[in-house]
Order: sequence, then structure tokens, then C-alpha cells
Amino acid sequence: SHTKAYRGMERFKTVLDIATKQNSLGFGAVALVTAGGEQIFSVAMFSCPCNDLNFLYGMVFLLVPALALLLLGYILSKKTWKTLTGLCKRRAALCRWRRMTVVCTALFQVSSTALVAPASWIAVALLNGKYYECAMTGTNVSAYNKYLCGEKDSRLQCQLELYRLPCGTGSSVPQMDRQNVLLTLKAQSQILGWLLVASIMLSSLLLTCVARCTSPISYLQIRFWREYVHEESSLMDTYTTKHAKQLAERNVKSFFNKTPPVEIITPSNKDWEKISSLYTFSTKDNYYSTLHRAVGDWQEDDTTESRTV
Repeated sequence: SHTKAYRGMERFKTVLDIATKQNSLGFGAVALVTAGGEQIFSVAMFSCPCNDLNFLYGMVFLLVPALALLLLGYILSKKTWKTLTGLCKRRAALCRWRRMTVVCTALFQVSSTALVAPASWIAVALLNGKYYECAMTGTNVSAYNKYLCGEKDSRLQCQLELYRLPCGTGSSVPQMDRQNVLLTLKAQSQILGWLLVASIMLSSLLLTCVARCTSPISYLQIRFWREYVHEESSLMDTYTTKHAKQLAERNVKSFFNKTPPVEIITPSNKDWEKISSLYTFSTKDNYYSTLHRAVGDWQEDDTTESRTV
């Protein structure tokens, strides 16, 4: 079970990486994976209890998995940990307006990606209608229960046995009246689902338009920047693993053979700190990442030293 859970997390992380690289394609992939998971979840695990727990049970299935997906999105995002690591030790720097702006922007970007899966879960669950039906038949709001049961002859019986309607058993309410109540609940659920989908799409469009309108660089340079960041991150992971393996092999061989270690150049703490900070693009220096800027600074320092000599 632990292996299956780990594999599932790895697959979700892969889809999340796609979302980070290519927003439209990646967000669609995350939404599809979440929608498929919700369908399987509702068929395999959900069973309305048809008692006083209806409201709590339905809301837990509607909202708790969405919360879990949101937290998983934060956990699997590299930018989350890049933003938070060492943040408590840099409280003085955090108080600066520019630093706070960069941190808030990074957290907003992480949130916009992490919210795709939970929003998709809630939207698909509402369109399905099962969780909403179960939850709303367990409400204790008299006005809403009267509205659901309407002016039928079995209205009082319907209000008293409303929580039993999703199961269809153990209720004395006529079948036609039961179907009408459930259809009303499903219609309400689907209306809320489509409104949520429309609001998500509209918000995404507006935020994208505002970001593009205020962008200091052109569309093609933005695409180049994204491709560069993706390639740099991939190469950084590969080279970090390779360099760490070389260093570990050197130390192990030196330990067992009792020989002096071969010199391997490893970045200093200051160097790691330079490339681990958050980066905001500037048209002045034309760097595309903190690593690019650090390498550029070293090149400038070398040039200055050679001129001095």
C-alpha cells in the first residue's frame, strides 16, 4: 500500500511538473487526472449513510479530498520549499518591501498551480451531484427543507424523512416526490458546479491578461525564459546527483584506502545561498535566473581581477 501511494504521488508530481512548465496543457492534465480520480472515488467509496450524519458525510467527501490535494500541491512544489527554506533566519531581509513582494509573488504562483486539482475535484463532484444530494438532505434548516419538499401532499412526511431519500429505502415518501426532490438537488449541485468552472476560467483569463499587460518583456522572450528555467532546473538536478555521487565515491574510497582525498571543487555555502534565493526578472541585467546571475557576477569579478593585474 505504501508503494502504491508513493507511485501515485510520483505520478501526481509528474503532472504537476507539466503544469509548471506549460500552464494550459498542464492545468488541463491535472484537471483530467483529478476528475478521473473523483469518479472512481465516488463509485468505490462513497455511500450516503441516510441518517443524521448526511450533511457532515457529504461535506467531508466534497471538501476534505480537495484540501488534501491542495496541501499535496504545496508539498510537491519546489518553489514552496525554495521560498520557505531559511525564511525564519532572514526575518530582517523579509521586512524589506522588495523582498516581501518577491515572496508573496512566489507564494501566489505556487497557490495558482496548487489550486487547480482541488478546484477540479469540487467542480466535478458538484457536477456529479452525489455528495451535494447527501449533504443537503441532512440539513436542519426548516425553510430549505420546506422549499425542497414543496406543496405536495406528502410534504410533512418528506421533511421528516428527507435524510432517507438518497438511499430510496425505509422511506414512506412516494417515489415520484422522492425523484423530484433528488432532481432538484442535482440541478442545484450542477448549477453550482458550472458556476465554479466559469469563475475559475474567468479568473484565470483575467489574471493572465493582467500579467501579460504589465510584463516588461515580449511574448517570445517569456517563452524563452520559461524554456530556459525548465532546462536549467532539469540539468541542475542531473548534475547535482552526478556531483554528489562523485564526492561520495571519493570520500568512501579515501576512507577505506587510507589515502588523501582527490580535490573536487564544490560550491561554498555562500554560492548555494546565491542561487537558492528567489529571482525577479529585470531588463537591466538580462539574467534569466539566480544561477545565471551568479555565473555572470563571477565572470565580471574575473574580468576585474585580470584588469587589475
